[in-house]
Amino acid sequence: MRDGDWAAVEGIYREGIATGHATFESDAPDWDRFNSSRLPRHRLVAETAEGQILGWAAVAPVSARPVYAGVVEHSVYIAAAARGRGLGGALLQALADSTESDGIWTIQASVFPENEASLKLHLANGYVVVGRRRRIARMTHGPLTGQWRDTVLIERRSPAI
Repeated sequence: MRDGDWAAVEGIYREGIATGHATFESDAPDWDRFNSSRLPRHRLVAETAEGQILGWAAVAPVSARPVYAGVVEHSVYIAAAARGRGLGGALLQALADSTESDGIWTIQASVFPENEASLKLHLANGYVVVGRRRRIARMTHGPLTGQWRDTVLIERRSPAI
């Protein structure tokens, strides 16, 4: 992912937000906030041969404590028009390769249980369910505004580290 990719990445992020089943975030961050919160070496895009961005993945550290230096939380988003083409799996595999080469041993995420496609994708790509966080936060946007939501905590532990 390069700085110039941000407009497309942000657009795909906004599509995910609009579904109400991708994130608790109600709006995409600006580039500066995104850039400062995600690890630069682990930001990926899936693009066509012509350079059209169809999806992206990125990770953020879960803690500033040194003991957790090998644990990150990831985001992966695919443009609505490009879903079902295997791009999510390709991004998850590339992200696993990228993070492992940097000594990261755990990639984790929280997924809404209603987002069955995301859960299925992750489980097919080496992630396991760690648990369910019941009524962890209230939705501030979308069709479920004001409702408490559960999330399913998933993780991928590196078999190499």
